[in-house]
Amino acid sequence: MRLLRHSRALVATLAAALVLGGCAAPRQPSAGNTDARIRLLAQTHIAAGTEVLGTPWGGISGIDYDPQSGQFWLISDDRSAHAPARIYTARWSPAQQPTQPPHITGVFTLLTEQGQPFPSPRQRADSNAEVPDAEAIRWHAGRQRLWWASEGDWARGGIPRLREALPTGQWARDIPLPPAFTPTLQPQRTGPRLNASLEGLAFSDDGCTAWLAMEMAWVQDGPRPTVQTAGGPVRITALDVATGQAQQQRAYTPDAVPRARRLPWGPEVNGVSEILADGPHHLLVLERDYSAGAGFGARLYRADLRSGSDTLGLPALQPGNHTPLQKTLLLDFATLGLATVDNLEGMAWAAPLPSGERVLVLVSDDNFNAAQSTQWLALAYPPAESAPPQHSTACTPPSPGAPA
Repeated sequence: MRLLRHSRALVATLAAALVLGGCAAPRQPSAGNTDARIRLLAQTHIAAGTEVLGTPWGGISGIDYDPQSGQFWLISDDRSAHAPARIYTARWSPAQQPTQPPHITGVFTLLTEQGQPFPSPRQRADSNAEVPDAEAIRWHAGRQRLWWASEGDWARGGIPRLREALPTGQWARDIPLPPAFTPTLQPQRTGPRLNASLEGLAFSDDGCTAWLAMEMAWVQDGPRPTVQTAGGPVRITALDVATGQAQQQRAYTPDAVPRARRLPWGPEVNGVSEILADGPHHLLVLERDYSAGAGFGARLYRADLRSGSDTLGLPALQPGNHTPLQKTLLLDFATLGLATVDNLEGMAWAAPLPSGERVLVLVSDDNFNAAQSTQWLALAYPPAESAPPQHSTACTPPSPGAPA
């Protein structure tokens, strides 16, 4: 979800300036349990507007890591407005370079099924041409392919989509989503909300399951969160990687908005911005919030996939017809002592430390806003409770029509 859109841009720019200038109200840490073993390992920034390999850097909404090559994959949510929709590669060693920006090593244009760059919303000749809004990226080591998710630009005919691509950005296949992922207007409004749909993507440890997380509740499932109350439950859906078929679904309840806005008008939002597998039975869930004038915040939760009921067959989530996932607060980023917490949207495991601790890397989306930056954080995280992930090649058969 890009928080700076259209008429909100000026408000968010002023609000970000307040935050970066040190004028934001202090943020109260979230109540609940926290894991004291999680510690800040590194932090650095890339300034908004930096030119990288001939492209304007910004909009980074997803990150993943390939342990074989030692490189990170990143995806920009640029809708081909600043440059063609694209992905980047980067190298960063947080333990050795805790304050140095990563080295961006490559940029690749994302291509349509027809082998063309996605058109600019301002210059496209075909009024029905899709304009993507990329929000998540994952590397499947067994297939040597990238999966990326777009929440869609509904005003221009774009709907939530999930795709597989080659490392060069070339289209490999579309993974069909259940019909309920497509918003409807008639006979009544149902499905995902505009600019709050497909936001998080995670592979299971064996690579055979892909979990997809919405950012906020579907219209029929409940309201947006407010400062006073939590929003409706967010659907997190498991797809079979080989067939694309939906297998199961869980409901996750994000927090209420932690702080009221400090400007007379502007956004007050909280939702799921990313998910990540943490062993065979848990997902890490990143909740990101923003209130105009009060700034951004984020909290890290661990959700138990063995809890909660399967909601896949429910057309609407209502109190009493489902049980949400159990979640445990691991970290409120306000407790890390950072000068500011930016718009954190990407989360990935990196190479572990010699101590056995895992390294969790997070990146922020700067919204192509000069008052923000791409924030890079690395956290030392407790060692894994099970064997390291090994994506199986048996989980994904060759894609029809795509190069092997």
